[in-house]
Amino acid sequence: MTQKNVESVKKPRPEFLILGGGIIGFAVAKELRKSEKEITIIDVDKTRVETLRQEGFNALLGDITDPELYNTIDMRNLICVAALSSNDDANTKAVTNFKSIVSDNVKIISRASDTLKKEEMMTVGASYVFIPPLIVSKTITEYLDLIETKHIGNRLAQWLEEHRGLKLGIVLHDNPDPDAISSAYALTEITKKFDIKADILYDGKVGHHENKAFINLLEIPLIKISGPEVYEQYDSLALVDNSIPSVNNSVPADHPIGIIIDHHSYGDIEPYADFMDIRTNVGASATILTKYLQQMDIPVSKELATALLFGIRTDTNDFRRNTTSADFAAASFLHPLSDHDLLTQVETPSMSVETLDILSEAIRNREVYGTVLLSNVGTIRNRDTLPQAADYLLAMEGISTVVVFGIMEDSIYVSARNDDIRVHLGDVMREAFGENAGGHPTAAGARIPLGVFSSAKDKQILQKLVEESVVKRFLSAIGADEDGEDL
Repeated sequence: MTQKNVESVKKPRPEFLILGGGIIGFAVAKELRKSEKEITIIDVDKTRVETLRQEGFNALLGDITDPELYNTIDMRNLICVAALSSNDDANTKAVTNFKSIVSDNVKIISRASDTLKKEEMMTVGASYVFIPPLIVSKTITEYLDLIETKHIGNRLAQWLEEHRGLKLGIVLHDNPDPDAISSAYALTEITKKFDIKADILYDGKVGHHENKAFINLLEIPLIKISGPEVYEQYDSLALVDNSIPSVNNSVPADHPIGIIIDHHSYGDIEPYADFMDIRTNVGASATILTKYLQQMDIPVSKELATALLFGIRTDTNDFRRNTTSADFAAASFLHPLSDHDLLTQVETPSMSVETLDILSEAIRNREVYGTVLLSNVGTIRNRDTLPQAADYLLAMEGISTVVVFGIMEDSIYVSARNDDIRVHLGDVMREAFGENAGGHPTAAGARIPLGVFSSAKDKQILQKLVEESVVKRFLSAIGADEDGEDL
């Protein structure tokens, strides 16, 4: 062919340039063609190129690592270059070559076999790198989760069907939060389908100002009880957002439980019930209950949707803590059903004077050990003020773990927050303070009976003894000494 004839050959002008026409490259090209995109595929295998042409694609024979490859392409309309061959080194070289010649408006994506190769490709200029085995495993896992959810939902429906007409007591932990309350509210709606009368019970105090607004504005029917005698009025009990009788609830330890639905790890004491659904891989119990509502095709009122959405948002700290795809999916379902004006009112109640006082004490009394901050706020009337103070202090520069504690009645209450991914805060709290402690990697709590400390007559001495004990036990469990150094 003469030089004149070579120059007269019209160059392809693709919107999408696919480098590598194997299984993945071919599949991507077929999807792009459905939306009538201009596509060019380049592959080093002559037989594969012929096959692609027979399928109607503009396919060119060429080595995707060749730096002169761009001379065969008119790049004026180019939107994206996709290096999709099965060879990591070839993809890396192709990314490097094209990064040097295309504008920043052209995106370069690539395929990698592992995370190390992904990092290498990102370093040389890829905008996005995907790892096929991870995508496949995630897809399969999500499908298996769907199967599990359906299986568990069917078992719950079967238990409720077998217990039609009974009277069910839904027991919350003693300090009920929006996640627990909204989950119990959802369970009452589910039980109606099976002619079961359910009451939401708690033996404690709703102290958080936001939680009071939540209950009042949504008119959620909670019943305040006093002592375990009331449980005898019910044919069966359900524990929601807690799982162990007598641990942060007044249910006797040996009382039989019909239903347990929770998302917290339970520590050394193993729970037992006729039906149990404990999923530590979701951020909120409200997520679990939302899935039940969807599976059982139960209508979700505006009030219930608002409650569940608020429950998920508060327990995940607005999707910044322990959040999974299941939480996002549940929130996506609930969002259009919710009353957003009401949600705004719930989210923005005025801060109580006591909360401000405790926050002030927490700031004033803070002690810092490396990146760990501990603060003794003294005597409290409302333990809900502790997590609020811990959340606030975690925002301080250089702090990765916060522990705030105080005394109420005959117990020491501890609230902890953490954003160090190397630390599972729930495990640390359980190691430090025993079976009445635990939680998630980033949020945990504990209740410690005063025990021998209660005999101290002087209030200041009591506070000092408590502080020394809490600080020493926590620092030991987390692996730091009182000079802030790792042990």
